[in-house]
Amino acid sequence: MERLPVDLLAHILVMITSFTDLASMASGVCRKWKQAVTHALARRQSLCFAGCKMDDDSTARLVRQAYSLKELDISRSRWGCQITDNGLYQISLAKCVSNLTSISIWGMTGITDKGGVQLITRANSLKHLNVGGTFITGESLFVIADNCSHLKSIVLWSCRHVTEKGLFVASKCRKLESINVWGTRVPLDCFIG
Repeated sequence: MERLPVDLLAHILVMITSFTDLASMASGVCRKWKQAVTHALARRQSLCFAGCKMDDDSTARLVRQAYSLKELDISRSRWGCQITDNGLYQISLAKCVSNLTSISIWGMTGITDKGGVQLITRANSLKHLNVGGTFITGESLFVIADNCSHLKSIVLWSCRHVTEKGLFVASKCRKLESINVWGTRVPLDCFIG
């Protein structure tokens, strides 16, 4: 293992699906392995922080290093992330954001329109978006409608501040196949139109 070049070691580490295992491996072996993990992270197409206790700065730092990222899941789990609007702003500055096709920030109660708008204005390749359980309003949905023309599915589950006016996203995103509005304050008859 000592003779493996960093690039080959990074290629092997990319195959580790668990982010937690990859992170713990980096801190415990040696400088060469840390470098290989950094290279492996740059090649990752998917990052999921479920079950990891993350904050704004550490999450944004890792996303900035994942240049090839397509899918980002920072949903809140039992021990989950503590991401706020500030964290979404930091993540929105990462180079990979314009290539993201899937984002899930489900259950992140520290997220409002302030952070949602920052991220979504730069993530214009989105096909799947889960913002359920956040405190976004129609303002974020208008930004989604204007910036996410490829959107196929959106989850607004339990977004209590979304009204029927905000569902304008459904009429503007022509490729939209699925919209989950369970737990919102949107009346049923607005979907008929």
